[in-house]
Amino acid sequence: MAAGRFDSDGEFYIHRNEAEDGADTVEWLAEREYCDGQVATLGTSYGAWVQSALATQDPEGLAGMFVNMGAANGREKTFRHNGAFELRWLCWALTLGAGFAHESLADPDVQQQFADVDVREVLRGGPIARGETPLAELPGYEEWVFDIMTTGSASDDLWQNPGVNFERHYEQSADVPTVYSGGWYDSYTGATCDNFVGLADRKESDHYLLLGPWTHLARLPGGHDHSEALLFPPLTWEHPTAGDLAFGENAARKYRETRLRFFDYYLRGGDAWADQPRVEYFMMGTGDGHRTNGGRLFHGGEWRSAEDWPPAGTEMTRFYTREDGTLSTERPAESGTTSFEFDPADPVPTIGGNTSSYLTYEPREESVRAHPLGDRNIVDFAGRGGYDQRTDEETFGATPPYGPLADREDVRVFRTPPLEEAVEIAGPIRVRVFAATDGPDTDITAKLIDEYPPSEDYPDGYALNLSDSICRGRYRGYRDEPDFLEPGEVYEFYMEPYDTANRFGAGHRIRLDISSSNWPRFDVNHNTGGPLYGGEESRVAANTIHHGGDRATHAELPVSQTD
Repeated sequence: MAAGRFDSDGEFYIHRNEAEDGADTVEWLAEREYCDGQVATLGTSYGAWVQSALATQDPEGLAGMFVNMGAANGREKTFRHNGAFELRWLCWALTLGAGFAHESLADPDVQQQFADVDVREVLRGGPIARGETPLAELPGYEEWVFDIMTTGSASDDLWQNPGVNFERHYEQSADVPTVYSGGWYDSYTGATCDNFVGLADRKESDHYLLLGPWTHLARLPGGHDHSEALLFPPLTWEHPTAGDLAFGENAARKYRETRLRFFDYYLRGGDAWADQPRVEYFMMGTGDGHRTNGGRLFHGGEWRSAEDWPPAGTEMTRFYTREDGTLSTERPAESGTTSFEFDPADPVPTIGGNTSSYLTYEPREESVRAHPLGDRNIVDFAGRGGYDQRTDEETFGATPPYGPLADREDVRVFRTPPLEEAVEIAGPIRVRVFAATDGPDTDITAKLIDEYPPSEDYPDGYALNLSDSICRGRYRGYRDEPDFLEPGEVYEFYMEPYDTANRFGAGHRIRLDISSSNWPRFDVNHNTGGPLYGGEESRVAANTIHHGGDRATHAELPVSQTD
């Protein structure tokens, strides 16, 4: 389908030609003698990108789509995130992308270079330069990686291409029955919800949203992602775990059976999909928090249905931060401030979350000829899913003394008192941090946490990450062009942590952590106002959060209202 792959004509550049090539493929298939004129599409991750891309061309013959874990707007929530770069794409290019590119498959010497790369060391070494990694052997991949790492302006053709920015083309996109599916710990959760919200009521055809407690592809036991798991996404639906969390067998779904029911209903007149709710989602958090036999925290959950997203009865509720570290639905009557220093040389480590592709191949003495790349274990070094937010010697990027991220001087924690009764949320999350810095640029991060109280299994409690986000100052408010900061001036850092559904049990605390880094989930701001990626200079930033008045930092949560 893509130009420049294997025997196809043209030159390959990821996502540049998928819209037109995909649409041409659909129309060609619809005209074959063996086709009844209806062409259905399905796929996960890159396969989801391609579906949404070809749909922007509204090809003849397209009859239905099952879009599992894909993007919506690459600049806002995928390649870049509110101005910052998701480093997973550099990691992906060095492993799954270039390692299995047809140029690598055709030349074992080139593939060997990627097999020998330790991606962790590449990240530790700081920003790379052109020509200093094996990506130089694949100029198309290197060009693409540097384009997405260094291009911030929305006006650039890179971000307007229909293969990258589907939101821009919603009006003219195909009007066919579509399922948008994903997981609460998927790296595309926000985009999955954005696509449903943006298209379900805009189109006449039926659209569905299906969200389970899943990660992007499967996390298998032993801390490794095996090639089989990476190549066969159904595994992520059929394992009722995400990182260190267990949800119960009810959380699992049969991926292929679900797709078959959908397509059988809309293309062949079957009835197995007739009772499918428009929105089906897994409400996490109904478990008792015990440690399972597999060593995971039992967070539990149950399936819910709705007609819209967020569900009816949801009230967007503001939880305000205070100088004393509390989080409350009452707006502070008086202003106050909380300050910290952000050192780019010592970023806050990523511990799971909505991540994917933070991978490196296990080191082996054998060559790829003797032990092929596809047979090697892949180390997932940042984790994906829910984890207790504390470091140990295994945490990538962490240094002694290990312990809770909340103990770091550059993490500011705001928490409610222990809840007297359970609070459920389901829907989008919005965070507004009013802050000042002493330089031309800095980042602000936010992380929503379900804080478990101490228990017999977890004597120190458990700080469970639910969703997070980042805002790069120069692109605050999703600016199209950079606008640098004036030292000391207070700005609004607006963020959209990915949608979630979670029950905070009685005795738990709702917690918001604010800092300025989350690495390697996002690249680290040097605080100098220098290039988006690269540059040798950096500085420590003095950042100040404001509370109260018209500068009341808060998280807006989709609280479910119950009778």
